[in-house]
Amino acid sequence: MKLPAEAVAAAALLEVVRISELPTKRGTPYPGSVGAHWIGSEAVSALALIESLPGSEQHRCGFSPGWSVRAYADTLDLVLFEAAFCFSCHEVRMHGTAVPPALATQFFDAGAPQAHALLALFREAAP
Repeated sequence: MKLPAEAVAAAALLEVVRISELPTKRGTPYPGSVGAHWIGSEAVSALALIESLPGSEQHRCGFSPGWSVRAYADTLDLVLFEAAFCFSCHEVRMHGTAVPPALATQFFDAGAPQAHALLALFREAAP
């Protein structure tokens, strides 16, 4: 999976969100409760894991994401990007100031070991 390189380099904090519903307007934050904040090596490892997700084809489920991560720069004032993951349709939707249109919708192999590891991190962070 591809993440915006400049945003990954600038990310100082990742916020893990357990999504409760879809936003009413595209491009706005996904509603839900924040379960964890990852900084330092935790954030770097999580971003590397996300980037290692192998690609896949779309599976139709209607996009019902369960978790998202929001990346912040060290100023913590603006979300660089938010990536919402649907493990049913293998889709990731990203938005934010650092996300080019080509990266806004991607598909990943939800059956891959990397996806299982990411899902386990999400479940541990935001039950």
